[in-house]
Amino acid sequence: MPGLMPVPPVLSTPDTHIFEQSTTSTPALSEKHSDEEIYGIYEVERTVSEIRHGKWSKIALQFPDEMLPDAPRVFEALRNGLKRCTGGQDGSYPDGSTESALTAHTIQSGEMPEERLYILADTSYGACCVDEIAAEHVDADVVVHYGRSCLSPTARLPVIHVFTQRALDVEAVVRAFEDTFLTKEEKIILMADVTYTSHLPRLNELIKERGYANIHVTSILHDPSSPLPNRTVPEQVQRDFSLMKTWHLWHISEPPQSLLLTLSSRLAAIYIYPTSSDDNPERSQPLLAATALSLRRRYALLTSLSTVSIFGILINTLSVKNYLHVVEHVKSKIREAGKKYYTFVVGKVNAAKIANFGEVGGWVVIGCWESSLVESKDFWKPIITPFELELALKTDRERIWTGEWRSDFQGVLCGSSPETYSSKSWHMVSEKEDNVAEDFGGGDLDSELESAPPDFDLRTGRYVSHTRPMRTNPAPSADSDSNSTSKSSKSADNLLIRRTKGDLAIMGGEVSPGAEYLRSKRTWKGLGSDFEIAYDESGNEAGTAIEEGRSGIARGYTTGSNMAKR
Repeated sequence: MPGLMPVPPVLSTPDTHIFEQSTTSTPALSEKHSDEEIYGIYEVERTVSEIRHGKWSKIALQFPDEMLPDAPRVFEALRNGLKRCTGGQDGSYPDGSTESALTAHTIQSGEMPEERLYILADTSYGACCVDEIAAEHVDADVVVHYGRSCLSPTARLPVIHVFTQRALDVEAVVRAFEDTFLTKEEKIILMADVTYTSHLPRLNELIKERGYANIHVTSILHDPSSPLPNRTVPEQVQRDFSLMKTWHLWHISEPPQSLLLTLSSRLAAIYIYPTSSDDNPERSQPLLAATALSLRRRYALLTSLSTVSIFGILINTLSVKNYLHVVEHVKSKIREAGKKYYTFVVGKVNAAKIANFGEVGGWVVIGCWESSLVESKDFWKPIITPFELELALKTDRERIWTGEWRSDFQGVLCGSSPETYSSKSWHMVSEKEDNVAEDFGGGDLDSELESAPPDFDLRTGRYVSHTRPMRTNPAPSADSDSNSTSKSSKSADNLLIRRTKGDLAIMGGEVSPGAEYLRSKRTWKGLGSDFEIAYDESGNEAGTAIEEGRSGIARGYTTGSNMAKR
């Protein structure tokens, strides 16, 4: 399989690099802006107006890394703007604008609280997502999010989005548009990254002056489940979604890969106008998006996980609305397939974190609709989305690949009403799964295992017999009897039951493939694992002698009584 590593990556650092500062590629700092540009780019007037209208007292300012140099100046501009409102001054700004009538009316009412601003210098997850966790550390009432955004609905806090609009040579875009669409009767959707959205009305006017009539200009929505994620669609498409296949998309700036994969099966064609060559717009040539190779690679990844017995669920967000429903939905699907899952809450996903769990055969990431797509080759095991997981858990006969791909939460929960995910309904689902487990637990287990057809593993080219560990209840051990039932039940929560060779390990009365992997395959099992553990007659772990360990600082340890330096 291309993109899969045959062995775990080397995660240690060479000795020569211990005291060297790591060199990581960081985006170039933006040029210094004047006060007038700061007020315009970061929309200080609108932000102050919305803060006053919402009557919020604690405001968290979230900046991406490349905008942090401007953060102190934006902080001062907002603070001065709020003080200017409270002080009853004329409310003029460096760019010549004045406060809205709504803000002035709110000030005169005397109901304005004292505001405190906080800069969030680092994000717990992706920069495109609103960091509610960091904002709640200061008990913020609202978050002002600057820069690009995935526009995923938040779970708790209100958000003020400031996209920091970027400059664009609209005339150059129009010339490239005319060179691309020679037939003026084509149905074309104008769409841009959120940082270039303000240029779409002017672009629409110039294009219509050239004789193009069937043009739809998108507006921003906060709905990743829309046919055009977070954008409006033509009226014809609202009435009949199948008509979207007749429209072409003209997208300004390079879209995220998740957006391309989502729209690849919905539109006739996607043309991208790159903005990376803003210094020389003549070099920006429109590109026809090609996603067939990426889709084939994603399908190969998910089919390679069809025989995986243990999945890891990576919760990569705590702020996106309905993420808990998706977590429960994914757990339910894995349980129904008779497989095991382990849940992990991570911040920024990287190869070093994931490689610590070698027993996990595949990962499912639950994050925002943009960051859920992870295609890096540095990871030892594949990482897929909840939508891809549902395809991977199907049998070869049931799995049908239509080319459709989506990463929004509603797409995963599609076909079920909101009541389906209530606590009562989830209780009914778990009862159903318990009945399924009981059905597998009764009868002759050996005959059940022998009659179950093996699955073909595309990674090894072999048939795999035990890919559903949660559908096989291990037979009781030979030395167990009725007298020891009560005794073993008391210690079931904190002891690993020792079983005969070939049986799966049990933790807390449940099959634990992770414990089985630890017992049979892991070579290093933690500190003190090289000592033989002794048990007394009651089954409790016996104590061991205390030995003197290392002492000192990180660059010079001393060991033992002879004080040998290491």
